[in-house]
Amino acid sequence: MSFKLEVADIFRHHGEAYRQTHNAHLGRTERRVMSAIELCRTAALGGHVERCDDCGHTRNAYNSCRNRHCPKCQGLARAEWLAARQAELLPVQYFHVVFTVPASIARITFQNKAAVYNILFSAAHEALAIIASDPKHLGAGIGAISVLHSWGQNLHYHPHIHCIIPGGGLSSDGTRWIACRKGFFLSVRVLARIFRRLFLAKLQAAFESAAINFFSDLVPLADPGMFTQLLASLYKIDWVVYAKRPFGGPEQVLAYLGRYTHRVAIANSRLLALTNGQVSFRWRDYRHRNKNKVMTLSANEFIRRFLLHTLPDGFHRIRHYGFLANGHRVNKLDLIRKLLVVEPPTPTPTATDYRERYKQLTGHALDICPCCGGHMKLAGSLPLCSPVKPKGTDTS
Repeated sequence: MSFKLEVADIFRHHGEAYRQTHNAHLGRTERRVMSAIELCRTAALGGHVERCDDCGHTRNAYNSCRNRHCPKCQGLARAEWLAARQAELLPVQYFHVVFTVPASIARITFQNKAAVYNILFSAAHEALAIIASDPKHLGAGIGAISVLHSWGQNLHYHPHIHCIIPGGGLSSDGTRWIACRKGFFLSVRVLARIFRRLFLAKLQAAFESAAINFFSDLVPLADPGMFTQLLASLYKIDWVVYAKRPFGGPEQVLAYLGRYTHRVAIANSRLLALTNGQVSFRWRDYRHRNKNKVMTLSANEFIRRFLLHTLPDGFHRIRHYGFLANGHRVNKLDLIRKLLVVEPPTPTPTATDYRERYKQLTGHALDICPCCGGHMKLAGSLPLCSPVKPKGTDTS
């Protein structure tokens, strides 16, 4: 079996050197993320022994770190989340709208992730709600699933919000479903102007309440005059809000969400090689006709870029708004289905064992013997062990 490079391998071989080099600037969250990924599915976290009932083959199955930044974890969580979204899909058009911020805002965001990410979410949703409720545009209350991304294909820091939106909404009195035009949701030019106004007003309020701070080369912005000057310049430029091609159907919505909701920065499948301290990975250059390319970075730079995207503790990067908001989603969807004259989805019995649940949701079994295809059964537990430093070169 060929070796498959993982982010964990890069951290295990070069993480300690990175910690030593950047010790003064490495935060608690970044250290915890590095440690979790390094130890994931190793003896350090303990686990259990599995034995095949048919051929007697045994294997060690080590526990996962369950850190949401780990490319190997969140498989079951993602499958369960997607199953819940599957039950909420409506027989309508679905649209994909992306809200971005200028580079100067991205720099402030990086130093104030939780505060400015919250502003990004609220400004994007309020802009959508304002224009959608206007009878000149749609005249309805809409719903949306919003997902925060902070990375581009090259792993640079690029905070933006992806919104997945059903193409229509409820009338103000709740008696009608108002569908948008075929292939067109809302004017992105109007959305961009409203989003800019709302975002900058909220950022000004955060500044006045001392909810944001400035460090390093951004310290001059702590002066009210400098900050006001920056906001004035940002009001004068166009902000980018764009609508991607509408989804072909509900199946495409789930396919998209499955790729992007429960991972951070980069998937292991994009990694190609770790050789002589250099990491190579695939990336898509959107500025040049989506051409597939290979990028090679030093391990130090790769780790730095990966850690740019760590999330604040407890921060929710997937949020639901409007008629899809958690508080009243079930009742609102029941009403919408009645208005659309469609039957509610049939509930699926939930397996209690995580392996059965995973198979039920993904179609992939975790208990198949790699030697004979029989079933692996629990044969004992494995205690936690001290982590072992990697040996040999970093050539994959």
